[in-house]
Amino acid sequence: MVRLSAYLIIALCAGCGNRAQSQEQHASPAADTALTVSDSVSASRQNAITRAVRAVTPAIVSINVMELQRVVYRDPMAELFNDPFFRPFFANREQTMEVENLGSGFIVSPDGYIVTNDHLAGNATRISVSLNNGYTLDAQLVGSDPISDLALLKVNSPVPLPYLTFAAKQVPIVGEWAIALGNPFGLFEATEPSVTVGVVSAVGRDLGRKDGYFYYDMIQTDASINRGNSGGPLVNALGQVIGVNTAIYTEDGGSVGLGFAVPARKAERIIAQLRTTGMVDRSYYTGLGFLEVTAETAARRRLGSARGVLVARIDPGSPADQAGFFQEDVIIAVEDERIADFDDYVARIYDFLPGDTLTFDVVRGSQRVEVTMRIGRLES
Repeated sequence: MVRLSAYLIIALCAGCGNRAQSQEQHASPAADTALTVSDSVSASRQNAITRAVRAVTPAIVSINVMELQRVVYRDPMAELFNDPFFRPFFANREQTMEVENLGSGFIVSPDGYIVTNDHLAGNATRISVSLNNGYTLDAQLVGSDPISDLALLKVNSPVPLPYLTFAAKQVPIVGEWAIALGNPFGLFEATEPSVTVGVVSAVGRDLGRKDGYFYYDMIQTDASINRGNSGGPLVNALGQVIGVNTAIYTEDGGSVGLGFAVPARKAERIIAQLRTTGMVDRSYYTGLGFLEVTAETAARRRLGSARGVLVARIDPGSPADQAGFFQEDVIIAVEDERIADFDDYVARIYDFLPGDTLTFDVVRGSQRVEVTMRIGRLES
């Protein structure tokens, strides 16, 4: 009623000439009240989520990728001669096709560096990036990492671009707001991104090795992530990037509230290497050779379960030899991260660089000991 009354007073006084001045004093309180209520309602709609979205939106991009893929298909003539005698004459054929993929990314520097996923852009022959202001720019692949599933692109812009920063020094808090931004299914190219909101459901999730990628120590969120969101940021209520949206768990291809992001502390380190050298240095050398931990070994060492890796070989003079490893040692953790199997061990080592010094939890005989080793470099 307050807003309606104010509107009637203003409408009636429009064009009243000198009479408006005499009535202006009576109109002002109602108009002021209307503005106050309107401002109050408008302010109540603003919250940490809307402010974060408004801050980060200009730095979100859509990515269009063309890549060559080998496609295996059945010769159509096989359907005409659906007979066991003719079947050998119509084997599966292989063809190379140019395939278009769509995804998301975000700008991390004013001069145009963009973060996305390796599975989106790692094998691209052509890449274009669409900004939310409607402009589309050609992009170059600076480097990609087929282990962490991260890639770095570069566009040339005549003006500085808005960019996001990683919250690399903060561990996400389980239960805090998590905002996913991107271009699901390629529906909204060259416009503002789609926004979904949830919470950080868990941290340190290990999905294992999938299609050659090592998905370890991931952030889990129930913010809806769908195909096309890959490479977009997962941000907190401060507008800081806490992760790079990378994978979902699904049974039908849609979001079921189980999305996963590469954590910022890992992403920032890898992106820095890609920007400097175009690759991630994984020329590790430890001098260790391993065997699988069997149920018999686990029972003998009182491990509780068949987990860890069994040291089967130590190269003389190697970093492992200098660190004091012994054959038959069972490595059960690296830097306090539990090791389940060889893939687990490799994934943990991949989080570090040659030259880093790591602490290993080792079962030796009936004792548990710590071994400190400086990772060496495999010389070509």
